[in-house]
Amino acid sequence: MTKDLPLMPKATAVWLIDKTALTFTQIADLCGMHPLEVQAIADGEVAQGIVGYDPVANGQLTAAEIARCEADPELRLKLLPTPNPVARRRGNSRYTPVAKRIDRPDAIAYLLRNYPQLGEAQIVKLLGTTKDTIQKVRDRAHWNSPNIKPRDPVILGLCSQTDLNAAVTIANERLIREGHAVPEPPMPESDEAA
Repeated sequence: MTKDLPLMPKATAVWLIDKTALTFTQIADLCGMHPLEVQAIADGEVAQGIVGYDPVANGQLTAAEIARCEADPELRLKLLPTPNPVARRRGNSRYTPVAKRIDRPDAIAYLLRNYPQLGEAQIVKLLGTTKDTIQKVRDRAHWNSPNIKPRDPVILGLCSQTDLNAAVTIANERLIREGHAVPEPPMPESDEAA
């Protein structure tokens, strides 16, 4: 189990060095640092531009806890439990590297042309895009519309074939439930067309 650290540990260390009589070891233990690093902060060799962060005003420590540890250098500071732990991002949001973001409109155009049964929400989830961008590509109102060429998002590396197949299956099942005909799957593009 990892030790809980205060929010902004170096800034907290700066504040504790400036405002308390705690030992470097006590501050280092609280902030997850080495005592020599805390000493370097105190000497002005490290963290010169960092503004101190008050852990008492921000509800991480109490003044009584600091006073208790100032009285005995062998004691260690204990952080207050956080009432609202920071919510961790769920793993289902999709990050697209900057170099591949220019390919998103091409992938959107491909999905709109070859898989019209896919809903906007499915395309958003599949490619990590926005409904606004999908609408602009559909309406040919995208800033780069003249240069958009429908290209397979799997080949572009924007989604996996498994994810695409699963999204298409879900969309097809929805169409069948609603009593609509399922579109034919697209023909594979030949290399000569490229």
